[in-house]
Amino acid sequence: MHSIVNGEDTNIACETKMQQHTHVLFVSVLLRICGGIPLDFKVVDLTHDHSNTTIYWPGNPEYNFTILARGNTTGGFWLEMNYIGTAEHGGTHLDSPAHFYKDRLRTHNIPIENLVGPGVIINVKNKAAANVDYQVSIDDLKQWENIYDQIPENAVVIMNSGWNDRYPNASLVFNTDSPTDSSTFHFPSWHEQTIEWLISERSVNVIGVDTPSNDFGQSKTFPVHILLAQANIPGAENVANLDAVPEAGSNIFVAVTKIYDGSGGPARIFATVPIKDTSSGCSHGFSFVLLMCALCIFIQFF
Repeated sequence: MHSIVNGEDTNIACETKMQQHTHVLFVSVLLRICGGIPLDFKVVDLTHDHSNTTIYWPGNPEYNFTILARGNTTGGFWLEMNYIGTAEHGGTHLDSPAHFYKDRLRTHNIPIENLVGPGVIINVKNKAAANVDYQVSIDDLKQWENIYDQIPENAVVIMNSGWNDRYPNASLVFNTDSPTDSSTFHFPSWHEQTIEWLISERSVNVIGVDTPSNDFGQSKTFPVHILLAQANIPGAENVANLDAVPEAGSNIFVAVTKIYDGSGGPARIFATVPIKDTSSGCSHGFSFVLLMCALCIFIQFF
């Protein structure tokens, strides 16, 4: 009697094992058909290279990149190490509020959640082409809202003037034959009344531009910098590649180097943009449904 029971137990165990293998195969086939579970967003780099071509405001030291090691070691492995020296405010970078206002946030104590938010791209390329000293107006923001609804909470709002194509030619970026003389600069940016409106009427985490400054080129008193700093709002400058992200619907991340006591720093700025990809043979939603079905099957055996 005992041997019969053992035989039945063995048969049951074998049958269960075969069922489990069958369902493992089933899930594997589903995932292969649907190409796995792909990301439902693409990532867009909004950062210029930090290099010996990096553009700085006049008076800053030049970029320093020194190779410390690059080659095979005596131990037989490859090793690369470099030294970099850079001013905080050069290339694609973030201005901390402390940059233009006493006792405001420095780079290391800007809350990380304040460096990300829904992307709001204000396209003024045609206006900037007609007037290189153009300043983004409240009407520009209201036109955006007429199309896309109200600027979302905790937004990252960036002007797109088309200046990306000028970088890294300093004469083109500063729009002058004398790029070491700031009094000759001509480039678009924000109007201080627009910034006052954004601060008082909307919720923004970061304000940015694709030009060298959040104040337009001919500014002498930098009111936009002061307003943003007083409100503890960081400012991003020399943001790149804005034509590659939609005017609404992205999320933008301003990953500034966490420099202790800094007034700013180089930043890797990027956006995530939702996508709908059906090229793999099934939609993300259908892939999710199939995966859930497969998991339900598995649950029966655990």
